[in-house]
Amino acid sequence: MTYEEALAWLYARRRTGDRGTHRVRALLARLGHPEAGFLAVHVLGTNGKGSVVAYLEAAFRAAGLAYGAYTSPHLVDFRERIRTHRGLIPEEAVVRFVAWAREEAWEEPPGFFDLATALAFLHFRERGVALAAVEAGVGGEKDATNALSRVALTVLTNVGEDHLEALGGTLEAVAREKTGAFRPGVPVVTGARGVGLEVARKVAEERGAPLYVLDPEDPLFALPAPPGLRGAYQEENARLAAAALRLLGLPEAAIARGLREARHPGRMERFLLKGVEVYLDGAHNPPAAEALAREFPAYHLVFGAFPRKDVKGVLAHLLPKTRSVRYARAGEGALGGELGTPFFEDPWEALEDALAGARKDGLPVLATGSLYLVGRLRERLVAGLGEDLP
Repeated sequence: MTYEEALAWLYARRRTGDRGTHRVRALLARLGHPEAGFLAVHVLGTNGKGSVVAYLEAAFRAAGLAYGAYTSPHLVDFRERIRTHRGLIPEEAVVRFVAWAREEAWEEPPGFFDLATALAFLHFRERGVALAAVEAGVGGEKDATNALSRVALTVLTNVGEDHLEALGGTLEAVAREKTGAFRPGVPVVTGARGVGLEVARKVAEERGAPLYVLDPEDPLFALPAPPGLRGAYQEENARLAAAALRLLGLPEAAIARGLREARHPGRMERFLLKGVEVYLDGAHNPPAAEALAREFPAYHLVFGAFPRKDVKGVLAHLLPKTRSVRYARAGEGALGGELGTPFFEDPWEALEDALAGARKDGLPVLATGSLYLVGRLRERLVAGLGEDLP
């Protein structure tokens, strides 16, 4: 079996039945419970999860730890999701796992995310990982990542309106699903506000979990170095990561270096293409779009999105500062011409079309709406067509 064949099989797996951790737990049991082999920081929230993991990962590396990091989705290659102190998971490890999973008989077949999560935990054990930063997929309590058995710390970045349909339909229901992953006695660091914070306080109290709420005046949340990730909103993510790292007992020097050296591709990532600044960002819900739009006085927009996303809500924040807009298909199964006009099947053609207007007025091009759209564009930009800017 080739790596490409293994990926094709993985991507074709669809979850059956209700959401929950029972499928991934069955997987992990057959693998000898690899999740018991390492401590984990479980990162929950609507936005900012990947950025927090990026800061944690960089600090773990600076401290010389045998670490793991699990995030989703990937931008170009599936292997980006599963990283350790020794780099990306090797292709052969993916192939070996898929060959095993294909031959197993399952009472309830695991879905793609169940399989990816089990593979990550298995790989962490094989690499001797001591501490892992694990990003939840959708929600918390019923998310596959909640099969973690040794959670040392929980981070809840925030609670916003995303995946409402899957998580109960209201902001309070979303908060309850995410905080449902809080562990008895395990500290929680959070930047939640409003309803999200109210629910977090209640659940943390019920479970005896110490709760640390973001406060820039609190030394626990102090920034020993400027965040390495671009965007004003990154200050909050960096403060949450700094607090988490201090609670874990990492040296201050490693925390500072981690904040400075963190990298998170596809989030306010800047390139120079034919003399024009191009920004890639995966904002796909209204809170993220609002924060992104605040970073610019104006821009030319390339936008793509998937069904079940609040496209109107996202565009309501992006369009007011848009000088021109091109819509593009973000990937397989993404929205098409119904997004608006002009529409491009190929995002790269949309980007190139936007460059002309951008060259005239000196404004940047912003490509956003989906990490899948960002991935398709980034693959070509890093292939030498664009210059990555610090």
